[in-house]
Amino acid sequence: MNGPLHGLKVLELSEIIAAPYAAMLLADMGADVVKVEPPWGEPWRLFRQFVPLESRTFMAVNRGKRSLPLDLAKPEGREIVHRLAAGADVVLVNYRPDVPARLGVDYETLRSLNPRLVYCENTAFGRGGPMGHLPGYDIIVQAASGLMASEGKEAGGVPQHLFNPVVDVCTGVAMAWAVCAALYHRERTGLGQRVEAALLSTALALQLQRFLRVEVEDAQVQEELVRDLKRAQSGSEGYRELQDLYRGFHTNAPDNIYYRTYRTRDGFLAVGCLSESLRGKFLEALGLEDSPDPTAAVEDRCETGGGELAARAEARFLKRTSAEWVAFLEDAGVPCAPVRFTEELLEDGRLDANGMAVEVEHHLVGNLKMAGALVQMEGTALRPGPASPTLGQHTDEILGDLGYDEARIRELRDRGITR
Repeated sequence: MNGPLHGLKVLELSEIIAAPYAAMLLADMGADVVKVEPPWGEPWRLFRQFVPLESRTFMAVNRGKRSLPLDLAKPEGREIVHRLAAGADVVLVNYRPDVPARLGVDYETLRSLNPRLVYCENTAFGRGGPMGHLPGYDIIVQAASGLMASEGKEAGGVPQHLFNPVVDVCTGVAMAWAVCAALYHRERTGLGQRVEAALLSTALALQLQRFLRVEVEDAQVQEELVRDLKRAQSGSEGYRELQDLYRGFHTNAPDNIYYRTYRTRDGFLAVGCLSESLRGKFLEALGLEDSPDPTAAVEDRCETGGGELAARAEARFLKRTSAEWVAFLEDAGVPCAPVRFTEELLEDGRLDANGMAVEVEHHLVGNLKMAGALVQMEGTALRPGPASPTLGQHTDEILGDLGYDEARIRELRDRGITR
């Protein structure tokens, strides 16, 4: 059974995470993805190599693709890319804003070769406005968007980024989603188009209610908060002091007993109760229903008695192991989960049973186990392809499909245009 995008040709001109992850999602759906990178390898391939030109970071986002190294600074390299674009359905681009035009892979150039092309480009801050020319990575946008500050991670009083690149990964999902919509539009109209993604847009979307101002409710309060934060920063206040100001405005404070992590007798346990009925079950299960203010709505108790209730809840959790609490709370209908290390999940058979983890064979290093396809589809099954390609693994195959004979391919390789 073929995937839903079987027969679709994708040309990936990108590096690092966002667009490569988008291309991998399309490959999981059956698309033929040709990844173009410099003859010396893209930066993510070179990051902490454990064998020459191979890294865990590269393998994680490049499954199911074919590799074609090209030097796009040379006319012969650009000619090959233009021939590929002329026959492609989708082009994914993830360079600094000024690079595509300089390399001859900008939307205007490629559209002139293929009017039906869906061209999806990712930038840090979008192409318009005063930030449109700026480069940026996940950590830069975490800082610029407020995401870093809102999470409250710090070390020595200095704000820290989220280790997992959530902005990059979610942008990759958004790109794949938008490409599928653009392809559907093309089926209806025959027209290709440019699709633009931006890390900043993703970072704002991830914050949901935080990036929201309800004029009648909190405009003045938010203005005062921003003013106080600026004043505190100019006075060299510590990051914890700034976080205290945040907590004075937002309700996700540590003493919200219903949505937080607790220490147990042998580890840590997360609890999440976002409805009044679940909060009631939580209070009853822990024997905390005798609130200091029994007339207060359950929803309000995290604020009216939060500090006192938090201390009592913390003491309760220390009396049992995480496994004991999971069994007890699940039986009481309270959502919970032990805090686990990612590496533990590699041995969790439940993930295999649901297709959330797959094993693939790498050309150089053998068997890999990694996250599986993002979704499952019954009618057009997704089958994650082979592991990430070695650099130039498919050069002869791809150029041969374009009509280059063996002698010409050898010449391009000898001149360093490919490898």
